[in-house]
Amino acid sequence: MLERDLSDGILTLRLAHGKVSALDLELCDALRAEFENAGESADVRAIVITGSGSTFSAGVDLRAIFLFPKPAIAAINGHAIAGGAIIAFACDYRLMSAGRIGVPEALVGVPFPPLALEVVRFAVPRQHLQPMLYLARTVEVAEAKGMGIIDEVMPAETLLARAQEIARKMAEITPAAFRLTKRQVREPFLRDAAEIASVSAGEIDAQWADPAVHTHIRQYLAKTIGKR
Repeated sequence: MLERDLSDGILTLRLAHGKVSALDLELCDALRAEFENAGESADVRAIVITGSGSTFSAGVDLRAIFLFPKPAIAAINGHAIAGGAIIAFACDYRLMSAGRIGVPEALVGVPFPPLALEVVRFAVPRQHLQPMLYLARTVEVAEAKGMGIIDEVMPAETLLARAQEIARKMAEITPAAFRLTKRQVREPFLRDAAEIASVSAGEIDAQWADPAVHTHIRQYLAKTIGKR
């Protein structure tokens, strides 16, 4: 379900749950617990999160990642669609080897939860934000790098090692300075998410509860990720 390896202070988490690593409640709970425990553990200096097979993830437990007080690196080994993209966007550095990345929520008729939308706004450069959202775009690795939504393109065989190298480098920063700087950068987006939630939470929840939306999600995932 969730494979973990701790070496030299770097905790590597590999999502390995079902055909496309779709995060059900059990895996969400496990992922959240890993981030919460790592945030408090003196043995963990940084986290690298990656997928298995050819898919990074198809779901997310976002808050624990976005608020993680230590370095979090995304080693994107394949498709990072919707929640998978948002996991990556919530991290501090993104490396990718293959697949597509993007947030096609509008295509399947689902609104963004407020924090998820703010994470996308945080990570996607302004000139690319509205086209990605309104056209429900997913892009290949080279275009993602050109857009500035991933930091490095790496061959699959060296992706994880490079991500761990970046994690070690970030972990050299004084922990208190890193934690404070990260919080200062991200807190405005958290405040905006709370404001959006205060006025639109009911409408968002109703849309997510629509059975037709769930059908569209399953059809989209089968079409997009099932072609691997």
